[in-house]
Amino acid sequence: MAKTEDYEKLSVDETLKALQADMEKGLAPEEAKKRLEQYGYNEIPEKEESIFHRVFRRFWGPIPGMIEVAALLSAVVRRWEDFTIIMILLLTNAFIDLWQESKALNALKVLKNKLAKQALILRDGKFQTVDAKELVPGDIIKVKIGDLVPADVKLIAGDYIQADQSALTGESLPVSKMVGDVAYSNSIIKQGEMLAVVINTALNTFFGKTVALVAKAQREEKSHFQKAVIHIGNYLIIITIFLAAIILITAMFRHEDMLEILRFTLILTVAAIPVALPAVLSVTMAVGAMSLAKKQAIVSRLVSIEELAGVDVLCSDKTGTLTQNRMTVSDPVPFGGHTVQELMLYAALASKEENKDPIETPIFEYIQKTGQTKELTRYQQTKFTPFDPVSKRTEAIVKSGDKTFLVTKGASQVILGLCGEQINQEEILGKVEDFAEKGFRTLGIAVKQPEAESFDFIGLLPLFDPPREDSKSTIKEAMALGLDVKMVTGDNIAIAKQIANVLGIGDNIFDARDLRGASNKELIILGKIISTAVFKKLSPDVSERDTEEFAKGVVKDIEKEFENIELPKGYVKRHESEIISVIEEADGFAQVFPEDKYLIVDRLQKA
Repeated sequence: MAKTEDYEKLSVDETLKALQADMEKGLAPEEAKKRLEQYGYNEIPEKEESIFHRVFRRFWGPIPGMIEVAALLSAVVRRWEDFTIIMILLLTNAFIDLWQESKALNALKVLKNKLAKQALILRDGKFQTVDAKELVPGDIIKVKIGDLVPADVKLIAGDYIQADQSALTGESLPVSKMVGDVAYSNSIIKQGEMLAVVINTALNTFFGKTVALVAKAQREEKSHFQKAVIHIGNYLIIITIFLAAIILITAMFRHEDMLEILRFTLILTVAAIPVALPAVLSVTMAVGAMSLAKKQAIVSRLVSIEELAGVDVLCSDKTGTLTQNRMTVSDPVPFGGHTVQELMLYAALASKEENKDPIETPIFEYIQKTGQTKELTRYQQTKFTPFDPVSKRTEAIVKSGDKTFLVTKGASQVILGLCGEQINQEEILGKVEDFAEKGFRTLGIAVKQPEAESFDFIGLLPLFDPPREDSKSTIKEAMALGLDVKMVTGDNIAIAKQIANVLGIGDNIFDARDLRGASNKELIILGKIISTAVFKKLSPDVSERDTEEFAKGVVKDIEKEFENIELPKGYVKRHESEIISVIEEADGFAQVFPEDKYLIVDRLQKA
């Protein structure tokens, strides 16, 4: 089966042909059944551990084994008080650990039940609702607003959708997708409706690969706590056996009463075993787990508490972890003699509050905060055209008394194109560039009166995903305790640097390509040098400032080009030791995917 990335490079027709899918009729039931047998159910396989196995592994290992030996020896020498106490401690430890794990598993089951359960699918020419687990590659499905995408799909028909894939990639805003684009499993449709063909299911999806990475980490890694306890247990076993051997050999040479010596050896063995250690550790960590539960943290394994306490490098996601995962209006910038109040009023009139659009919601929050809600009620929207990726703007016909006018908001360059030449476009675009470098998303707002030939540009509205109120203080406290905090996000470098600076993490942010050894920094520097030299050669009288501005523009164009192309195979890549060095020195990484996050943690653990 081809990977999701392979289908991204194919056209819609090529994808349908490769999957032998019919866009008009969908799969026949017989074909769907055959593919279900071939690919399996569209669900992440989960091997649920039996209650017997969960109980049994609490009594297996060096320390539990030693305690069980101590109980057995106590029974042999008929010390029933010791036997009773040891068994109570052994069972208490097992019960506490099992109880805490059961609570965590129940909480996780509730979360899993919220995932996609059904899908609208085209089978034999008719749309029908089926369980999402029955989807197979080649199925034609319909995705619409509010849906959780049930598998990796290629969009094949319709206008557009906006998909929130922040849980997968860390991008703070929904991504616009059109025909030919791929939508990932478990992303949420925020706007629009489209037809799509399923290209991968279950563990072959982007989400499935992320789950597989987590499972791999769990299989490969024993916690520091587990290693320490096993080490202590093995050490005590060796010492106990060594001492018992010396006592028995000495007794044999001295012709002592062997029955009495054997009893003494058994007592020594019981005394050497730390029967209370597991119970004390479990109780201590259970108290910690209860404290974390009050802060909405689910502890699925008690040993993870000690493991977290021992970290020296903390890699944190950005969206929803360090930031609030909701857009907020920064400082609006009016132009042409207009005021901030006018700018925000027109921005609200070019929006629809009930749509709950993540871009429009902060506008109405700002209006409520500044007390402009009453003024807004004087106007009435008679027609509203929502945002789409083609026009890149919203538009509304607004009526106020006998007066009717047109208001629009959207991508700054698009809005400027609707306005006349009476405005200073260079000044406005320069401001847009400044906002972009700081990681802001900027909207342009314009109004057109009935008698006017073109729109009147009102101003710019910068938006950003603000940090959580406690993020900066928490990071400062963590750093004071000796933690090296690194931010890892799917957002672009400009946004990552802006948030990292605000939170005091640092601005040494790298592109995820540096993790794969395919850095393009050397080529960008080369581009800057060449563009500066050529510009000076062609315009010898030009100022140093103009030369720098020209080179800066060329570098930006080069960086944009590199976002869409891969470096050729012959290009020399970094050695793994250099990649580890980059990870250690970096304050964070931008434009990362889940496999990149796994790579970062893996390399740091091996460094």
